[in-house]
Amino acid sequence: MEETEPRKLPRVPENLLKKRKKYQGLKAAEAKRALEEKRKSQPGKQIKFKRLESFVRDSRRKMRDDSRLRRMQIYRKQIPNISSEKLAFVVRITDIQGVNQHVLRIIKIFRLGKIFSGVFVKLTPESLKMIQAIEPYVAWGFPNLKSVRELILKRGQGTVNGKKMPLTDNNMIEEQLGQFGIICLEDVIHELHSAGSNFTAVNKFLCPFQLSIARHAGINRKGYLTEVGDPGHRGVGINQLIRKLN
Repeated sequence: MEETEPRKLPRVPENLLKKRKKYQGLKAAEAKRALEEKRKSQPGKQIKFKRLESFVRDSRRKMRDDSRLRRMQIYRKQIPNISSEKLAFVVRITDIQGVNQHVLRIIKIFRLGKIFSGVFVKLTPESLKMIQAIEPYVAWGFPNLKSVRELILKRGQGTVNGKKMPLTDNNMIEEQLGQFGIICLEDVIHELHSAGSNFTAVNKFLCPFQLSIARHAGINRKGYLTEVGDPGHRGVGINQLIRKLN
């Protein structure tokens, strides 16, 4: 039986092998450079670490808010007939973390961005429904003329060219609201308390009232500040709250 000759592998010239090696090196360097440029133009998101305590705190807040909502649905206070009432004062007294988007949207509409911020609201069936939706987080009621006057004189601020300005100059009020026949502080107070036809323009000009809270105020077992009390409808009792926080 004849012996088969060993298979000869094709030989590649040495200069061609060098060219191939050089070409592969150039391609690898080009790919690395392209990857570095991509990382520079599209930096990855920084990883944010969240402490375990924050998870526990958020969970407790959600449980507290859920139980509060259930309790308020069961023991909802009967709101008296408001046909004779035109004006309400709404003040945010609790934290709003973990609330649904509907509540957040209403709070944004009312401009209650900070805790203990308050706004005047003209009472209509639509605005009453909005207030009831955020009732677990706010206290509201019917302010009298004295409360309106004290809030305006002590904490009243207006928006002029995007900046907050204290209501210390009637000329500024006339420049901003003169087209509506409002030229001084007394006109502003009257328009708010009477919820007149130009209420929306005046209320839009005013900044939300940032109220204060005593530093020594304690917290009760439900987590509310003892000087503020529970959220919800206060009726004329809102005037007592305004006295405490103004």
